[in-house]
Amino acid sequence: MSVDAATVKRVAHLSRIAVDDADVPKLQGELNAILGFVEQLNEVDVSGVEPMTSVTPMVMKKRQDVVTDGEIAAEIVANAPASEDNYFMVPKVIE
Repeated sequence: MSVDAATVKRVAHLSRIAVDDADVPKLQGELNAILGFVEQLNEVDVSGVEPMTSVTPMVMKKRQDVVTDGEIAAEIVANAPASEDNYFMVPKVIE
């Protein structure tokens, strides 16, 4: 894939980057080099490679997905100015 000068100007406009007309050929070459490298990466055969999350093997830490009240509800509302049945009591705001 090759990038032309109009595409470089369009990318610069979308990126909100001011680019002088003298700098367009340099940026065009750099973008073409980047896209050439990406095309090289597309040629690599990765069919037998498993996806990784890290370079070292790791096991994700998981906990049981259990709904609980935390078993400390009374301690949580202990410092509240007003509470009832382990719920915070707040003044009525809407009439």
